[in-house]
Amino acid sequence: MSYLRFERALMTNLQDSLGKEILRTNRSGAYSCSTIVDCNTRKYHGLLVVPVPSLDDENHVLLSSLDCSVIQHGAEFNLGLHKYQGNNFSPNGHKYIREFDCDKVPTTIYRVGGVVLRKEVVFQHFEDRILIRYTLDDAHSATTLRFRPFLAFRSVRQFTHENAVASRAYSEVDNGIKTCMYAGYPDLFMQFSKKNEFVFQPDWYRGIEYPKEQERGYASNEDLYAPGYFEMSIRKGESIVFAASTSASKTSGLKKLFQEEVDERSPRDNFFHCLVNAAHQFHVEDKNGDAYILAGYPWFKPRARDTFISLPGLTLSIEEYEFFEAAMKTAEKGLREFMEQKPLTVKLYEIEHPDVPLWAIWAIQQYAKEAGTDKCLEKYGQLVWDILHFIKEQQHPNLTLEDNGLVKTDGKQQAVTWMNSTANGRPIVPRSGFVVEINALWYNALMFGAELASKAGKQAEADRMEKVAAQAKESFVATFVNPFGYLYDYVEGDLCEQSVRPNMIFPVAFDYSPLDNAQKKSIIDFCTRELLTPKGMRSLSPKSGGYNPMYVGPQTQRDYAYHQGTAWPWLFGFYMEASMKLYKRTRLSFIERQMVGYEEEMMYHCLGTLPELFDGNPPFHGRGAISFAMNVAEILRALEQLEKYKY
Repeated sequence: MSYLRFERALMTNLQDSLGKEILRTNRSGAYSCSTIVDCNTRKYHGLLVVPVPSLDDENHVLLSSLDCSVIQHGAEFNLGLHKYQGNNFSPNGHKYIREFDCDKVPTTIYRVGGVVLRKEVVFQHFEDRILIRYTLDDAHSATTLRFRPFLAFRSVRQFTHENAVASRAYSEVDNGIKTCMYAGYPDLFMQFSKKNEFVFQPDWYRGIEYPKEQERGYASNEDLYAPGYFEMSIRKGESIVFAASTSASKTSGLKKLFQEEVDERSPRDNFFHCLVNAAHQFHVEDKNGDAYILAGYPWFKPRARDTFISLPGLTLSIEEYEFFEAAMKTAEKGLREFMEQKPLTVKLYEIEHPDVPLWAIWAIQQYAKEAGTDKCLEKYGQLVWDILHFIKEQQHPNLTLEDNGLVKTDGKQQAVTWMNSTANGRPIVPRSGFVVEINALWYNALMFGAELASKAGKQAEADRMEKVAAQAKESFVATFVNPFGYLYDYVEGDLCEQSVRPNMIFPVAFDYSPLDNAQKKSIIDFCTRELLTPKGMRSLSPKSGGYNPMYVGPQTQRDYAYHQGTAWPWLFGFYMEASMKLYKRTRLSFIERQMVGYEEEMMYHCLGTLPELFDGNPPFHGRGAISFAMNVAEILRALEQLEKYKY
């Protein structure tokens, strides 16, 4: 039995099924996403969503959906499903679903009278091509299939509406048509593996509604254009493959291509394999050969901080060293261009933030532990030293090395850490001055840099780094350790931010910590009592002022809750690392029980992955982006570390 399998009772209950989404990607930036009943509930949903670099830096929905109808004895049964204004669903094709599973590929089985139709979907790797295979498993009389495509040709951040500008022109191609609604867009090729009849019947389907956008306080209605429909007969046992792409498909090879793509997929038959599949969806290679880590789906881009925090878990923890090296090669290029004040030639966003180069060193440190210090020294030793020199020589525009050995940043006017929510252009959590995790990263980076220098025979350089680190260690304790037993979140002048936040777990988790064991134990105890939830660590303690754990409502309301009590799974990875380093195997069973909360999520929200964040209070509902790289990465890294402690 498939790990991700749902029976008819759930599929026909829209209250349950509309909340479960499925994501397919091609590892070069395009994706396909909808709910498990194929009813789009977000403006980001679509059957074929691709980047169009000639227009902008956004993804664009070309093909929104494809309705399939079964025709027997002149009666048509439409298997599609759309939500229209006024809470009206049509044509209610979900009532024909008998089961859905997502073992290797998303598979839906429909039953209409004596007809049993199986639909399977794959996204071709590294091509902007979605493939759908329809197989008639059973039928007692002549059967015809009719396919009606719904086109959008718009950015994922916009809507389309009926207009006179949209082109209705199309051209016939092998077993299908190609069309393009607006200038600047690529042609959309819709083709089948079997000869068919295309009936030109242009129309707009008006008032289609996206409830997830309503929940988020956005506009939620659009009109979709249907150019007509394709029709063909199908025999019992026969399979037909549909391809939608930005380039022509060789229709005679579509069946073979589909099966090859299926054979390449690894099964989602347990928690770990689901996370591995999810990890691969964040691996992106562009047409220039640059490799990136996408921060999340469906709206995030490759962000520098997310890249370095995610990279070890998404690659090293699943023994994919080559992609780590490829992504780090791209990232190193961006880092060096930034340090040399050159224009960026890579699409790595927010690389100017002060903690980014230090997170890069942390990621390299994880590589050293997995691939060996010698190999790390050869590949990245110089980069580590160059970053430390860059900071030490006061070359970073927003990170200064102070006389006490700590580094200082200005975060009053702009968000400079992972707690980056803003309102009216100002940070909601204005973390400024000496920030706790940035200085923990700084101390850890100095000690790791000294370790590499010593390994390389550069003892004088190692001694200099250790001297700065010793001063930083003493100042860290004096600055951040408070009499209550936890760490200040940031200190600026006379202001010591006393809110209990999860950032204090980082200096406990890092390999080189400025804290002693008693201080570490006290911090872990605080985190366990006030911050830990079954879905990650809260961004703020319920006992601290401003606690706002529910990430709901319009954009501004959500922004104010974003880092004020919501729970983040990726922070649990560092909590687990800190706990296991201090308590060893005695915490093993406790950590294993905590992992149950993440396995549950494989069946909810976006199947087989983890969303961006959770409400900080029960029932800890998943929110934000449907799949988030740092969360998947850190839970994978936690699973890897658990295995090491077991043996």
